Amino acid sequence: MKDIYVIYWSGTGNTEAMARAVAEGINGAGAHGIAMEVGEADISMLQNADRFALGCPAMGSEELEESEMEPFVSALEKQVSGKTIGLFGSYDWGDGEWMRLWCRRMEAAGAVLPGGEGVIANNTPDEAALGACKRLGAKLAG
Repeated sequence: MKDIYVIYWSGTGNTEAMARAVAEGINGAGAHGIAMEVGEADISMLQNADRFALGCPAMGSEELEESEMEPFVSALEKQVSGKTIGLFGSYDWGDGEWMRLWCRRMEAAGAVLPGGEGVIANNTPDEAALGACKRLGAKLAG
């Protein structure tokens, strides 16, 4: 069974709930989803992976969390060309601009995003957002 990592940072638990839903979608589609906080992850885990997911809420002025997630994504950015990456996260204000910027950044680095966009939830993910996360996981397992 193929391992697909779901690496995330969560401050309130909202993005963690989304990560668990992505992993559930992966598992439901016959692969092995492993949800893990970014502080426990290592870039080398994704080096040979052809697909994985990253999750982070909007922080500050529409940006990734800067102490753990941003350094991880910056280091990973050099290795994403040709890989399929699912992006997801929650936000409290704005309209999801941080996710559009993150998607463009990963696409510019050569990554392929399932559906061409990330999955976002305003604050606590509702059933629709969790369903979208499960579908993202299924696409990654595909």
